[in-house]
Amino acid sequence: MSPDLAIVVAAVALPFIAAALTPLFFRVLGEGTGFVGSLVALSSFGLLASQYGDEGTVALEWIPSLDIALRFHVDGWALLFALLACGIGTLIFTYSPAYMHGESGLVRFYAALLAFMGSIVGVALAADLIAIFLFWELTSLCSFVLIGHYTADDSSQYAARMAMLITVGGGLFLLVGLLLLSIVAGDVVGPASAFDLAAMLEQPDAMAAALRDRGLFLPVLGLLAIGAGTKSAQVPLHFWLPNAMAAPTPVSAFLHSATMVKVGVYFIGRVRPMLVGEEWLFLFATLGLTTMTVCAIMAVAATDIKELLAYSTASHLGLMVAGFGFTSVYGAETGVFHLLNHALFKAALFLVAGIVAHEAGTREIEQLGGLRRDLPVTAAITAVVALSMAGIPPFNGFYSKELLFEAAVEASHHHDIGLLGWLYPAVAVFGSIFTVLYSLKFLSLFFGDRPDDLGHVHRPPVTLLIPPAVLALLAAVVSVDPELAVDIIVQSGLEATAVDPHEMHVDIPMSYSPAVGMSAVTIGVGLLAFPAYGRLHDGIRAIPRAVPPIGANWWYDTIVDGLSDEGRAFAEYVHNGLLRTYATWTLAATCTLALAGFVAAGAIAPTEFGLEVTLAIGLVLLVAVIGGLAVVVSESHIAGVLTLSILGFMVAIFYILASAPDLALTQLVVETLVLVIFLLVIEEIPESYEVEVGRSVRDAVLSVAVGATAFVTVLVTTSARPDGPTDIARYYAEQAVPEGGGTNIVNVTLVDFRGFDTLGELAVVALASISILTLIVMRGRGEDGRAADRDDTDATPGEESPADDSRSDEPTGARSDSGTAGGGDQ
Repeated sequence: MSPDLAIVVAAVALPFIAAALTPLFFRVLGEGTGFVGSLVALSSFGLLASQYGDEGTVALEWIPSLDIALRFHVDGWALLFALLACGIGTLIFTYSPAYMHGESGLVRFYAALLAFMGSIVGVALAADLIAIFLFWELTSLCSFVLIGHYTADDSSQYAARMAMLITVGGGLFLLVGLLLLSIVAGDVVGPASAFDLAAMLEQPDAMAAALRDRGLFLPVLGLLAIGAGTKSAQVPLHFWLPNAMAAPTPVSAFLHSATMVKVGVYFIGRVRPMLVGEEWLFLFATLGLTTMTVCAIMAVAATDIKELLAYSTASHLGLMVAGFGFTSVYGAETGVFHLLNHALFKAALFLVAGIVAHEAGTREIEQLGGLRRDLPVTAAITAVVALSMAGIPPFNGFYSKELLFEAAVEASHHHDIGLLGWLYPAVAVFGSIFTVLYSLKFLSLFFGDRPDDLGHVHRPPVTLLIPPAVLALLAAVVSVDPELAVDIIVQSGLEATAVDPHEMHVDIPMSYSPAVGMSAVTIGVGLLAFPAYGRLHDGIRAIPRAVPPIGANWWYDTIVDGLSDEGRAFAEYVHNGLLRTYATWTLAATCTLALAGFVAAGAIAPTEFGLEVTLAIGLVLLVAVIGGLAVVVSESHIAGVLTLSILGFMVAIFYILASAPDLALTQLVVETLVLVIFLLVIEEIPESYEVEVGRSVRDAVLSVAVGATAFVTVLVTTSARPDGPTDIARYYAEQAVPEGGGTNIVNVTLVDFRGFDTLGELAVVALASISILTLIVMRGRGEDGRAADRDDTDATPGEESPADDSRSDEPTGARSDSGTAGGGDQ
């Protein structure tokens, strides 16, 4: 059954509408606005749940001329991710009022959180490449606002900028990959569906073959991997996620455990059927297992409970990426099932961390212990979700971890990948050992002895306990009956991401297999090594202190600081206050980009250009050329300006001869205004001044470049005219008389069809006229009625102006009462 367009659009739009109305909600409800967010999230959840069992694509026309639409595709994979976002969002909004009590900036906080939820739902359901990218970038924008919620805190602002730079930068790589994908899709699924990802996934083999035939398979794979890897905190770009823990705990629980960081994982699963292969296996399995292991080790080195959970999140994201990286069906099962399991236990753990920080007043691991006496309910919740994170049977995290081991073993047996075939299972076990260690460490905060310096720990409000309790209960249900989760949602998600899906079965293993042996080694070694946790912690932390470049933050700080210093130096060189400098850089950059664009597009090629010039037009153009040459040899500024105006007037005559009197009139008005302005200010320019040879050469080269660019642009644009009239041209011609009431199509186009453009041009002319009147009125006096004193505006740093009135050889004709500004060199 096809999904309902109105319901799908409503589910996506509702959070954005609520975000826009947040100031009104806050004015009425105050801190209770969070419960409005709960209602909105629950409403979107209900709307999406009503589409359960439906599959298909619905579209809302957006840019018809480019065949771009807001296409939404509903299937099990999209519903799983979207329902997680709305369901966990409901709990986060319920949790927030008590946690954020007394905080400032709550309007911004709730509005950004609602917009973020809408963006995640948009990413999950979007089937158009343009819409995917827009929602993708919206998640980065919202996360920037939420991570930087504490605007007075330097660490919060640092983390927000880091997250923005990394995720948005990765999004640009994703954009290029999507555009390349659309180019190939135009040949496979047709130009009308070039941006339709759902249409591409209906022909995955044809798309893969077309990408390989055009040599774009590896570039597209690499670009999409960079985009997904930055969003999902994969090594070596994982470091932004632990720094983002400067955000409030509800943000960490929602964005950085359950939703935003899984956007990359979700997208990898979405395009998996189209790109899976040997290259896919090598790239994503290696990337995922590396991230899983490195971040698990860093989690053991953490000193802050949110830092520990942040590194563990990156580690589990690596597990999901590795799962999708393995080409067997076990890999798809790992990715889909662990996305669900991780969302349940990790969101709960972050909410528990918020309770501990809120009630105990600290997040330092060494200052916490024995909390079960003060927080018994929280301790019970933590026991369920921490053991799930560790992958201890029969808790839900065990099942998806077991599937990862199955996928790694399967890859070692069925792929000719040499040493990697044995490294993959070994690295999976090694990284999982550290997972057991840090999970037990987090659980130990509620057991053992209570530190003497730990003050009184308050009992948390009910609204802080209910959200993690609900998540822990769901995790317990999946732990007891994993087949229930498989039947409800995981199986349908598997069918959307696996190349060869089959009926999925998950249960406690009752016989030995290599995967069971790997699990036994992981749990056994983890339990045996836990007493040495302190020594492992100290040893890992000592490594980046001894060798700073090993730390990812060191590289980020070094690169960003270096770019900032170079940027400041370059800005001081370019923005030196001289009009000549600004004009040079602007014109040079414009010419370079224009010519490079022509070359890249293949627009510049040996072509025969015919010249259709009448005798009258030829004479006009000849006079213009002679006038241009005369400007160069003019002996005075006034003669040069007057001669230069010949060019403008010849252009006007050219328009008249070309049957364009309207353009001729505009040209005459503009040329006259410019001429008057020049004549009014020309007396402020010295009659003569010295110009360096190097500067003259530079100006000559730049002038030639500008002229060549204009010349080439005219040739390229005129040769690119369509063979016949375009749709717009035909429309103007057909509607000029009935709609515009005029027989001159140029007049009707300018005044009626493009009236706002004409209004803008008239505004420019009017402003120029006002400027002339101002110059005339204020001529010869300053704003206070006295002679205006002005500083030299064309001396380079360290260079003395030739027209400086402090010099004895003041140029003849310079006005002594005006400071003899050397503006003529501008």
